[in-house]
Amino acid sequence: MLKQKILNKENGILLYGLTPPRQTHTKEQMDIIAQKHIQRINTIDIDALVLYDIQDESDRTSQKRTFPFVGTLDPYVYKNQYLSELNIPSIVYRAVGKYDKDDFSTWLEDTKSQNNYSVFVGAASKDQNIKLSVKEAYALKEKINQDLILGAITIPERHTIKKDEHIRVFNKIDQGCQYFITQCVYNLEAAKIFLSDYARYSKENNQKMVPIIITLTPCGSSKTLEFMEWLGISIPNYLKEDLLESKDILQESLDICLNIFTELNKFALKRGIPLGCNVESVAIRKEEIDASILLLKEVDLIMRKNITK
Repeated sequence: MLKQKILNKENGILLYGLTPPRQTHTKEQMDIIAQKHIQRINTIDIDALVLYDIQDESDRTSQKRTFPFVGTLDPYVYKNQYLSELNIPSIVYRAVGKYDKDDFSTWLEDTKSQNNYSVFVGAASKDQNIKLSVKEAYALKEKINQDLILGAITIPERHTIKKDEHIRVFNKIDQGCQYFITQCVYNLEAAKIFLSDYARYSKENNQKMVPIIITLTPCGSSKTLEFMEWLGISIPNYLKEDLLESKDILQESLDICLNIFTELNKFALKRGIPLGCNVESVAIRKEEIDASILLLKEVDLIMRKNITK
């Protein structure tokens, strides 16, 4: 189903994002965490699970990281060794700069045995030391596994500064990307400007649009909010004030996320943009994880209502 939705450039793709457990965990701890993930995912109706490939982004900013960086298990390993009983596709992120050509080529060979989905992610900053560039990764994918269903990230907020995010998207489409997952969106205006230019460029240049999947995440504390900003998520000052002054910051963030998606969904439908949603929790607190599941179910209702019209 996911493959067809992507190839047919459909609306309504629904994803849930997870970060694999820490590398330092024992196998027994991994098993316990995996079972919790499986139980949680079995309560929701999604097209695919997104598994992130975490990289140290400390050289992206001079600001001190809110939480210390800890390496996580390879998402492809986590998928195959711990989440194999899940009967849904997984979109495995690949921070390509972490891998040398041989390792990346071996992984591409492994993915040939079944329908696999991936998102290639480049360096967090121009100063980051990398072993492989995204351009090189695209070339290897084309050479080794053309059937890999490839996506990329897009950052709507970047468009307000550089004005070329829609061009970046179409350039990546030309390189084989078939869908895009955004960085977490809290800036509604920036997302609308990006989507508007995306649709206009498509019409003016007679190029088909591929699905844009909007990422949403709840925020349950001032510490989470600080971490989200450290990650580079653009949160307008008025929303930040609303969150910090709210008696229930988690509920306030859920209301904000639902409003953002409702507005973007209407905006995209009007312009013929295939829009989907990816819900994640950047925090590991149970309350925020539970809120992410609630948010996903609410988003699902919004999308189903529009699809059945």
